[in-house]
Amino acid sequence: MKNLHSIKTGSTRRGQSVRAFVMAAAVAAFGMAGSAAVYAQATAGKVFGNAPAGSSVLAKSTTNGTQREVKVDEKGRYAIRELPVGVYTVTLSENGQPVAKHLNVPVVVGRGIKVDFDGQATAAGQQ
Repeated sequence: MKNLHSIKTGSTRRGQSVRAFVMAAAVAAFGMAGSAAVYAQATAGKVFGNAPAGSSVLAKSTTNGTQREVKVDEKGRYAIRELPVGVYTVTLSENGQPVAKHLNVPVVVGRGIKVDFDGQATAAGQQ
């Protein structure tokens, strides 16, 4: 009887250990996935605003060389997302020719900065 009881107790402990291990592994996996998502979001920002429909807007980093260009939509809006943090020159081009620039535009973690090309200076250092 004592042998049977000790086998049953050992089995229950083993079952608890397995459940605890599975639970710990699940928590660790979800924790890593969550921290990866936060890390990805915590290293980028965006530039957005208004500009003449059909034109292009280019954001070029003065700190790391990253550059991205987007077309302005039919409503006169644009957004350049997932830009690495840094300082950018944002240039408006019409028919392939640069027509206006905003200099020293700061892209900050998790934030957007509005840069309009409608005749009004809204960002740092418009030229």
